[in-house]
Amino acid sequence: MWNIIVFALLGIFAIVFQTAVMHDLPSWFGRPDFLFILLVFISYRFAWIPGLALVFTLSWMMDVETGVSLGFYPLICLLVFTVLKLVASGKQVKEATYQIPLLGVAWLVARFIFHLLDMFTGWLMLPDWEILQTIEESVLLMIIAIPLFALYNNVYVYVQERSIRARASRSTRRPRRPMRRM
Repeated sequence: MWNIIVFALLGIFAIVFQTAVMHDLPSWFGRPDFLFILLVFISYRFAWIPGLALVFTLSWMMDVETGVSLGFYPLICLLVFTVLKLVASGKQVKEATYQIPLLGVAWLVARFIFHLLDMFTGWLMLPDWEILQTIEESVLLMIIAIPLFALYNNVYVYVQERSIRARASRSTRRPRRPMRRM
């Protein structure tokens, strides 16, 4: 329960940072999608139902905040969550060495789906898909994801340990004495 609250707050912070601060930086600096990194981490660590709820809520907030076309970003994030969750069910993908490259591949696939949807609907009016720019964005995202995954993992473990300690302290309390009969 606390993990969901903490990661929802981290997601809100990522949305605010991405839309308020990163928007003003020059384009050569790059604009990595911090929320996408968090959503990929959620797909690796959370169970299905809390993960889906968290991914949908955060991606919907990002979609409303950017206001380009409602529904595309949550749809793509839910697809990425589902695919990564199915792929990560194998034991090998749980290791950190596979998680970062999968993030890069997921970003490439998400951008491809985004441009494919734009091509069919024409709502977003995106420029033509440039594979080299998308690969550069993917590499930048993977580089930024390394310290963020470490941070998210530390937060996840810390919250887990705190909730286990709280449960243990509640269960070791002295039981109540039964009421005396009069």
